[in-house]
Amino acid sequence: MQSILSSITSIVKNKFLLAIIGFSVWMLFFDRNDISSQLERFQKLKELKTNTAYYEEKIEAAKAELEKRKNDPTAYERIAREKYYMKKDNEDIFLFDQ
Repeated sequence: MQSILSSITSIVKNKFLLAIIGFSVWMLFFDRNDISSQLERFQKLKELKTNTAYYEEKIEAAKAELEKRKNDPTAYERIAREKYYMKKDNEDIFLFDQ
């Protein structure tokens, strides 16, 4: 029993071990970059990477659509009629609500 107590007190008296334990506890739980903050940031990074992939797909689709429209001269007329309600001089436009 006495040897166990003496070994515990020698561990408690060890300044370096106490400093390492104190530093570890501080870094794991009380620091600005503690474990919970790191996990939250990792989840946010994962979410942003998935968003990046989604938007890259959208950009590629938009570029393909742009190339298709550049090569098709009737596409300009179709877009002007559908989106901006433009018409020729001798035409009438009828709009229907859906």
